[in-house]
Amino acid sequence: MSQQVAGRARLQFLAVFGPGLVVMLADTDVGSIITAGQSGVQWGYRLLLLQFLLVPILYVVQELTVRLGIFTGRGHGELIRDTFGPGWAWVSAAGLAVATAGALLTEFSGVAGVGELFGVPRQVTLPLAATALLAIVITGSYRRVERAAILIGAFELAFFGIALAARPDPATLAAQALDLKLRDPDYVYLIAANIGAVIMPWMVFYQQSAIADKRLRPEHFAAARWDTAIGALVTQLVMAAVLVAAAATIGTGGPQTTLNSVGDLSRALTPFLGPDLGRIVFAAGVLGAGLVAAIVASLALAWGLGEVAGYRRSLEYHPFEARWFYGVYALCVAGGALLVGIVPDLVSLNVGVQVMNALLLPLVLGFLVLLAVRALPPSVRLRGAYLRLVVVVCALTCALGVWGGIGGLTP
Repeated sequence: MSQQVAGRARLQFLAVFGPGLVVMLADTDVGSIITAGQSGVQWGYRLLLLQFLLVPILYVVQELTVRLGIFTGRGHGELIRDTFGPGWAWVSAAGLAVATAGALLTEFSGVAGVGELFGVPRQVTLPLAATALLAIVITGSYRRVERAAILIGAFELAFFGIALAARPDPATLAAQALDLKLRDPDYVYLIAANIGAVIMPWMVFYQQSAIADKRLRPEHFAAARWDTAIGALVTQLVMAAVLVAAAATIGTGGPQTTLNSVGDLSRALTPFLGPDLGRIVFAAGVLGAGLVAAIVASLALAWGLGEVAGYRRSLEYHPFEARWFYGVYALCVAGGALLVGIVPDLVSLNVGVQVMNALLLPLVLGFLVLLAVRALPPSVRLRGAYLRLVVVVCALTCALGVWGGIGGLTP
């Protein structure tokens, strides 16, 4: 009997598994990878501890989206509209649109940079990437899109191999990890960028909407939380791996050292793998990160606008049944590819997008906590010690992100 119960529990977990891992793989997007690489280049291992401190923070935030999605059955934008009114819903959607635009610029810049590593111009790689992303989503099935996203995102695991091949010195790693430079504005600016690289508006919208689209129910809550916890750990381990690899190879350049392109990052991280193998491994990681994040960010905006505006929004509809939903997704993908086709591929753009995400945190986390207090059924509503913990974690995260972002921008 116990074996049957255990078997049913495993089957239930596998059925629920997906939204948390997908959104976390997307969290380690091209902008996040470049931010982690830049952190290692400029400061060695001094921002490594932050990557692990962000694991529980990321879990706490995304667990709220799981709780809201399962126990209300509604997406994030719809829940804001029904709880606070359409005006506030459009404010949240505007923040989502800004964050999505920034994300797509970073994702497609990464795709273009990978193509240029192999001598393929962006005029070829960008249309191919956009076509692939459109083909994945028009299937009319959430589960197929989810499986494709997990498969693509799995290529990010290549960064673990790069970190191991870099052979970091344990003594240097331990000494620098505790050597924090909180009085240096460049260091604080990268703290903000790393926080913004972990908690993004489109992640909140995507996971809550995906859970509603997947029709998860209260009995799935425990498995969905495990899905989120595993994803939170994996994404931050990937970030740590990129930072360690960068610190072990070119992390002595000092605070003024910078990278100018995805190619610079590849040449810095992969020479010890050989020119051919190194480029292939690095390209797989960046493509996996960029493509899965482009899917998630675009779907988040299509879902979020649909929840606020009221049009049909679900991957269970075919394109002709939900024209606005698929149209917004297609516009995001095509627009992102087009813009990157005419703008330079600068690391500063990618880091700046993450800082922008950090500056949006008060809006994103504020709505999330208020919904958890007001919109949930009384039996699962935040209260007591856990409510206080969530409020403190979110408030400190917002304060640190905004302080770092503004402090780094101030001369």
